[in-house]
Amino acid sequence: MAGVDEAGRGPLAGPVVVAAVVFDPCRPRINGLDDSKALTAARRAGLYERIVERALAWHVAVIGVEEIDRINIYHATMLGMRQVIEAVAHVAGTARIDGNAIPADLPCAAEAWVGGDARDRSIMAASILAKVTRDRAMIALHAEYPRYGFGGHKGYGTPAHLAALRAHGPCPQHRRSFAPVRDAAPTGLSSLVRAGAGT
Repeated sequence: MAGVDEAGRGPLAGPVVVAAVVFDPCRPRINGLDDSKALTAARRAGLYERIVERALAWHVAVIGVEEIDRINIYHATMLGMRQVIEAVAHVAGTARIDGNAIPADLPCAAEAWVGGDARDRSIMAASILAKVTRDRAMIALHAEYPRYGFGGHKGYGTPAHLAALRAHGPCPQHRRSFAPVRDAAPTGLSSLVRAGAGT
């Protein structure tokens, strides 16, 4: 069974990250697994190392802002899910996906589990890999674009982030297909994004 989860569908900036994890049923369980949102950053980092060490197979896909804006966040997430499932399908007969949607054209059977990141250990592990990978990417972006505070809010639409958007306009890592970013863009760019939104 491959557990699949994502991190970063809702933020205004940065990639969406999807992970898949397959555990070996013959190996001891990892203690402390939980939904990544219920864990501290330090705890997630420690579990990340144990997951990649113990997993029978794992894979992480990072779908960047350009692709998100080109095909929209839903399809970008489905693309990432398909990529990670394809990468671990050689050892997994079924994919168990957190949420209520299943990508098309998968190489194995799949089932959607609403709230799966609180119910299934492999999904919990995938949520941790996705969250840690994305947080590290956003911390790196903070060093590149410090005025937006990506290291703190990780791209989510916090009041501080929205204020920075209004003050400085979007940077190249903002999702221009998202309304708050589009509205903060210079008028010419905003019109351009709207005109290309359906393509």
